[in-house]
Amino acid sequence: MKTSNQGLYAIALHEGIVPAPYLDVAGYWTFGIGHAETSGLAPNPKHMARGMPADMDAAIKQAFDLFRAKIGTYEAAVNRAITVPLAQHEFDALVSFQFNTGAIAKASGTKALNAGDKADAVRRFKLYNKAGGVVNRGLVRRRDEEADTFLRAKYPSGPIPIYAVSSSGSLGGIVRSMREAEAMRLLAPQRAPQPQAAPTAPTPATNTTSPLAALFRALLAMFRKGNA
Repeated sequence: MKTSNQGLYAIALHEGIVPAPYLDVAGYWTFGIGHAETSGLAPNPKHMARGMPADMDAAIKQAFDLFRAKIGTYEAAVNRAITVPLAQHEFDALVSFQFNTGAIAKASGTKALNAGDKADAVRRFKLYNKAGGVVNRGLVRRRDEEADTFLRAKYPSGPIPIYAVSSSGSLGGIVRSMREAEAMRLLAPQRAPQPQAAPTAPTPATNTTSPLAALFRALLAMFRKGNA
């Protein structure tokens, strides 16, 4: 299965957009839409230039390019771990969980879900609400919203916040926001331009004059010449 457009937007909304490296609640350098140094994908945010970029739009586009490039990794992990059929909204919620925690393969909620107990699975997934061993309000809210998506097909809504960040990696306030239509344009896969068809040679003109019409014109010309 693949994440729906609603599911992709929900993840971006959960994560927010930070156009420069910052330290997340667990102390990892992160960039863009949840692109952490632990992901193993280049570029490593730990080694990226610090501070707000001169070209904000280019940095936001890079954030979406990275998000689009890595989402398949999390989808594959969910597809491997879950052995029971899933509705689209259930799959979307689990990809969001995996994107944030990376724990779908070992979570006790996965075992409960594969055993057919969705309610217990959601309860167990909600236990992943701590950062550094301490319950984090942002993670509590995220788990609650993922549960709403999983159980009731209710997706979070609203514009995606874009945050400022200092050169030391501390998050600041919201500097811009992005609506769904704009986000989906950036999430759409880039298509190569279609080759133009080679021009065709003009079709030679054909003589469509019938023999009878030619004979009539010839006789008319002789008659006019004889009366000249």
